[in-house]
Order: sequence, then C-alpha cells, then structure tokens
Amino acid sequence: MNGDNLHHRSVPQTTTLLKTPNNISINKINLKKTPNYVSSNGKMSDQWHTQWWSLADASFLRWTAADIIGVFKYHPVPCFFAVTLLFFMGVEYTLRMIPPSSPPFDIGFVATVYLHRILASSPTLNTVLAGLNTVFVGMQTTYIIGTWVIEGRPRATVAALFMFTCRGILGYSTQLPLPEGFLGSGADFPVGNVSFFLFYSGHVAGSVIASLDMRRMQRWELAILFDTLNILQVMRLLSTRGHYTIDLAIGVGAGMLFDSLAGKYMKNASSNVAEQDGLCTNRPLLS
Repeated sequence: MNGDNLHHRSVPQTTTLLKTPNNISINKINLKKTPNYVSSNGKMSDQWHTQWWSLADASFLRWTAADIIGVFKYHPVPCFFAVTLLFFMGVEYTLRMIPPSSPPFDIGFVATVYLHRILASSPTLNTVLAGLNTVFVGMQTTYIIGTWVIEGRPRATVAALFMFTCRGILGYSTQLPLPEGFLGSGADFPVGNVSFFLFYSGHVAGSVIASLDMRRMQRWELAILFDTLNILQVMRLLSTRGHYTIDLAIGVGAGMLFDSLAGKYMKNASSNVAEQDGLCTNRPLLS
C-alpha cells in the first residue's frame, strides 16, 4: 500500500489503518473550539499560548455593562489609584524640574518648617528628643532580637537582617547630600554624630517590622504603641532634616517587604529542615 494513504484526511479507504488519524483530526477540531486553558499543574497550557490563542478569545470581548459597573462597585480602591495615576501623570509631565544648583524640594520639610525653627532655636530640646528616639530604637532592637533568642521565632530577626543589608547596599550606591538645615545631635542613633545612610530610614523600617510581628502575635496594644511612636519619630526626623520624606516612606515599604520575604524564607527553611530531619540530629537555630 502507498504510504501516503496513511495520512489521508478525507473518506478513509481502509478503515483499520485510517481510524487513528481520523480521530486525531477530530480531536484537533474539538481542541480548537474548547481549548485546554489550564494544564494538570495549574498553569496555562503552552499549547494554548503558542497555537490556539486568537483575538476572538480575548477577555474584554466578554465584558458586559454589569461587569464594568461591578468594577467601580466592588473594587473602589484600584479605581481610586487609577484616577491618581492619571492625576500624577499630569503633574509629572508639566512639573518644572529642580535645577542642579538648587536644594531638593521636600514636602515633608515644608510641612515641618515651624517645628524645625523650634528645634533650631532650642538645642537642648533637640538633644532630649534625639535621646528619646534612641531609646525607641533600642526598644525595636530588643523586641526583634528577643523574638528569636527568647521566644524562638526568628522571622522578625531575619527580616531585619534582610532590611539592613539592602539598606547598606542602596545607601552606599546612591549617597545623598545632607538636607539643608540638618540638626544633628550626639544623642541621636547612631550615637556620636557619626555618618549614616540617608536612603532609606532604618529607624522606620525596624519599627514596622516589630509592629507587624506584634500584630501576628495579637499584641495589639503594643503594636499601636509602636505605630504611634513611629509617627512621632517620622515627625522628628523631618523636623531635624535627618531624612528626606522619600527615605521615610520607603522605610515603611521596606519593613513590610522584608517581613514578607522573611516569612517566605522561614517557610521554605522549615520545609527543608523537615525533609532532612531523618539525616540530621541537631536542629538549626533558625527553624
């Protein structure tokens, strides 16, 4: 028999030999009509992406007026951010850039002009507030280390290690100038009027890491106390020009980010320890 007949897709000449190819052709037609979006491992099928995708299957073609209304009704926060995106696009593209010869504009400095004048005229008050802030940094450090060495929960400590390592890399990579009107104090942390990285604020990030751990442990009163002290700390750092606003804002984000990364790290580390328990008799400290 001619071998080309084996691939014939019209009326089969030999039922036995052409039954399988004919079924394959039917399956392909059905697959095109009802593509297999998700594979067995829960991911989008590569075959769907490379062979069967078309504009006719785009999600937006199935949207209805009720779907559009539902976005505004049930998802107001993303809608709000969409509006702010458009607003700040307009601000950014029409803003007059700060020239190199001028000091940077900082809205936090504008908001704390009055407090800056008070602290500049009263060095004693500035030193007292710096000392109190250093006590708060000590409270953060004690709590974060204590969660590991006392309670045996190393997540907050790991998060702080991640955070300060990244801060060191970024702070050295871009060394910002001291803000104009900086009010230093020997009582401020790091104690002794030593140099420090401006970007980003380790004071704020450490406080956020401690506060998040307190919330996980349902220590609500202590978490509220730390958040309140952190707000006061932000106000003092802006008033003394110890940090730019962006340093403090990124400090909040960094605390949240590295707490989340530490949680994922600890989860993976615990899984690895559990798998190796039969091979190792001594459990590691970070487990």
